Amino acid sequence: MESLRELYKIGKGPSSSHTMGPVRAAQDFLKRYPGAVRFSVVLYGSLAHTGKGHLTDVALREAFAPRPCEIAFDFERADLSHPNTLLITGLDGEGRTVGSLEYLSVGGGTIRVAGEPEEEKLDVYPFANFGEIMAYCKKKNVPLEQVVFTYEDGGIRDFLTDVWHTMRDTVRRGLNASGVLPGPLGVERKAKTLFETVDLEEEPESTEKRLMCAFAFATAEENAAGGTIVTAPTCGASGVLPAVLYYLSTKHGYTENRIVAALAVAGLIGVTVKRNASISGAEAGCQAEIGTATAMAAASVGRLFDASMEEIEYAAEIALEHQLGLTCDPVGGYVQIPCIERNAVAGLRALSSAQLAKILAGTQKIRFDTVVETMYTTGKDLSERYRETAEGGLAVIYKGCH
Repeated sequence: MESLRELYKIGKGPSSSHTMGPVRAAQDFLKRYPGAVRFSVVLYGSLAHTGKGHLTDVALREAFAPRPCEIAFDFERADLSHPNTLLITGLDGEGRTVGSLEYLSVGGGTIRVAGEPEEEKLDVYPFANFGEIMAYCKKKNVPLEQVVFTYEDGGIRDFLTDVWHTMRDTVRRGLNASGVLPGPLGVERKAKTLFETVDLEEEPESTEKRLMCAFAFATAEENAAGGTIVTAPTCGASGVLPAVLYYLSTKHGYTENRIVAALAVAGLIGVTVKRNASISGAEAGCQAEIGTATAMAAASVGRLFDASMEEIEYAAEIALEHQLGLTCDPVGGYVQIPCIERNAVAGLRALSSAQLAKILAGTQKIRFDTVVETMYTTGKDLSERYRETAEGGLAVIYKGCH
């Protein structure tokens, strides 16, 4: 399994696969062909269908600036090895091609070059699945987060602290921002309103829900606006884990060390899914993004509540199991409808999953690894219309509110 550094990535929204990945592809191309003075990029598959809404063209032009870059959207090509494919061509001053490479943006900001051996990434963790992680912890009699601190490099605590600080700062920026998000949908920011209208005299449960939603909206809206966020595990699902951690940290005053431990446990859930299934909406639907984020957040809640290792796994299993089949159908290709509200609902579900796992402790029948496998096969069965192409579901049924 990969390092948590490959899971939690700090960067600009609104999409890890549609902005972060293509930008990394551009940076890689520039290193390989420093003599190129202008560029052309062809976007295929999901990148073509939802690239405008995800600001893919904007991100690429900025990555190549000040050199000119022409962007083309190819909606027809079907022989793709991955739904997020782009072809970058570099030209010299005479218009001659100096290089051309096809890149795959495989989710979470990670890229591959078509036809080249996949870049060797050393497996940080010598485990195939979450069951093996649990077996190790039982044998060594250590908590889950100790796996991270044992197998990662010595700077992982500082890295996770930076991740937490970025998440926290993103929530705070989002709570103070107002106005309309970029694009033709005219979606107004709502986090500030949700937060400022919290009535502390209300029932605690109502207050909790309002605050959790405000914090999730804050990050998801910052992501939609192209702000700095942390992939957890992706940009489109980046509001779930920060909302849960921010809410519980402000409510209970948890120390940074405790939050770091929760991030470590959530990260183990994330890298398990990434290794054995997918975190890409274009590959497996929104169940891969929001579903994984909900499972990560549920596990983090369990860790903060000092749940047993079995209860933490159960919480993650419940969270992911009940997102199975969730489609990715962004209206207009923008990470706004239904994405922003979906982050808030997922945050509430993560908290409920952890609470339910505590109540039902000892009765679990389905293992987390089983649900991960199921999620991936379900994603492969989903029509492409429901995998981040904006060609099905809400993306085509929605006609605007009147």
